[in-house]
Amino acid sequence: MAIQLTQGAATKVEDMIAMQAIDDGVVRLGVTAGGCSGYEYVLDIVPGVRDNDRVFVSHGVRVVCDPRSYLYVNGTVVDFDDAMMGGGFKFENPNATRSCGCGTSFQA
Repeated sequence: MAIQLTQGAATKVEDMIAMQAIDDGVVRLGVTAGGCSGYEYVLDIVPGVRDNDRVFVSHGVRVVCDPRSYLYVNGTVVDFDDAMMGGGFKFENPNATRSCGCGTSFQA
């Protein structure tokens, strides 16, 4: 499987890369322990790819993920909602057995 961005998320990531003026910019999706459900998503704009990263291309944007995080986010679709209330990146993760109301943490 892969990690995918919707067109809206890809457009937002491209804008963020351009605003930060990062050469060879990619979006890194990972997880860290924490949040109200056990794991928390981490989404960063970073320069380049690490040697052991899994690399995907979605709507022309490179998405990278470390091997440990990939175990938890394999198959995830990332969307972006620009609503005034509750907007931001949204994660549709088929590996999550439970998600919290904030949408940024999950249990696997």
